[in-house]
Amino acid sequence: MDIGVWISLFAYFALMIGIGVYAMRTSTSTSEDYVLGGRTLSPKVAALSAGASDMSGWLLLGLPGTMFVSGLGSAWIGIGLFIGAFFNWLLVAPRLREQTVHYGNAITIPAFLANRFPTRALSLRTVSAIVIVVFFAVYTASGLVAGGRLFESAFAGVIDIGGLSDYATGIIITLGVVLIYTVVGGFLAVSLTDFVQGCIMMLALIIMPAVVLFGEGGGGFTQASETLNSVDPTLLSWTAGLTFIGWLSAVTWGLGYFGQPHIIVRFMAIRSLKDVPTARNIGMSWMAISLIGAVSLGLFGRAYAVRNGMTVDNPETIFIILADLLFHPLITGFLYAALLAAVMSTISSQLLVASSSLTEDFYRLFLNKNASEKQTVTVGRISVALVGIVAAIIASDPESQVLGLVSNAWAGFGAAFGPLILLSLMWKRTNGSGAIAGMVVGAATVMIWIALGYNAEFLGGAGVYEIIPGFIASLIAIVVVSRATADAKEYRHIER
Repeated sequence: MDIGVWISLFAYFALMIGIGVYAMRTSTSTSEDYVLGGRTLSPKVAALSAGASDMSGWLLLGLPGTMFVSGLGSAWIGIGLFIGAFFNWLLVAPRLREQTVHYGNAITIPAFLANRFPTRALSLRTVSAIVIVVFFAVYTASGLVAGGRLFESAFAGVIDIGGLSDYATGIIITLGVVLIYTVVGGFLAVSLTDFVQGCIMMLALIIMPAVVLFGEGGGGFTQASETLNSVDPTLLSWTAGLTFIGWLSAVTWGLGYFGQPHIIVRFMAIRSLKDVPTARNIGMSWMAISLIGAVSLGLFGRAYAVRNGMTVDNPETIFIILADLLFHPLITGFLYAALLAAVMSTISSQLLVASSSLTEDFYRLFLNKNASEKQTVTVGRISVALVGIVAAIIASDPESQVLGLVSNAWAGFGAAFGPLILLSLMWKRTNGSGAIAGMVVGAATVMIWIALGYNAEFLGGAGVYEIIPGFIASLIAIVVVSRATADAKEYRHIER
């Protein structure tokens, strides 16, 4: 491995840890500081933090990989996500920022739900905390798989930790760096590193497709299109071979945004309500550029591979292969850092949200109601490490697919929390019983759908993405149960 690659990577690691130390000195004295950064995020930090924590290794591995294999038909996932993210900023962000302060200055999603529906407060905090911890363990594992895949592909045989495989070594190093700055610096460290990581990711997704298309061996847009047509004309078609169910399963990824705790918690931390539109514009611009770059990388990476006689055994590693092949070692190291940035930004956000639920909605609720701020922050740091270890165990299977793990966890959160967050913010008749029913029904439907294999094959045809039945079932459960168990006490609570 060239020394230039190591220089870039060590610089990146040092920067992340340095930000963690800065954040520790600035904003970790109270639980609100550690969990929510004191609600002081500027629009640009909130926007890129939400985007970077959202996209993860999926943006540089999963999406380019599926584009490499299937072509433009797979881009509907990105389109659905873009639409979902826009409406998340439009509908959820301003209301959640305002209402989490109004309802008892809640600093976690379970705490907000408990304050919003006081007659079912304990049940809501317990159930929502369980859903968050379980699904985030799986979601975090997807990021560690991406980190393991990077080291397995790019650093084979370079680092030896007790005879462990390159894949396992990658998981350990990725998790280790994330734990350092997350445990030390809390939410502010995670948000500031997300901002830096978001910038790195966007630059990488501008540079890489441009070099693949117009650099040596690329041939430009026209020749790339001709190459793809010669391989398979459907690669450049938005609809060829795409059934209505397949299209619907792709675009409904956007529904998941409303229920992703690690994303919507950024809305709670924005400095003020008036900053939300600015943050939305920054965030959506970043997302558009990044998604276009990822789609282009996978599609034209396929053309480059064909034109140059390359064998790509695992399409999800096309970013890693091209980074090593086309660039000077210093730039290659920067591009590897971009992939680690995508992975680490999401892992750190997820670990912190899971940790905050364990701390605020379990430890402080059941074990030590009178815990001091210092004790709470300490327990939060321990919880970050514990969730990280569980995720590493889940990710230990090198055959794990990044996109598969992400899709399952994304659907779980989207179905369990999405309808509930929307209705709790926008429909006053939602009550505690309906909230619990929606969470349980949504999460259970997703897990049952996956267990039955209906996401792979349904009624003899293409599979239906589990978020569709989960979201619909959760929405119906909330409305039906809320109407059937109307409680005037909760309505009076809302009016105050």
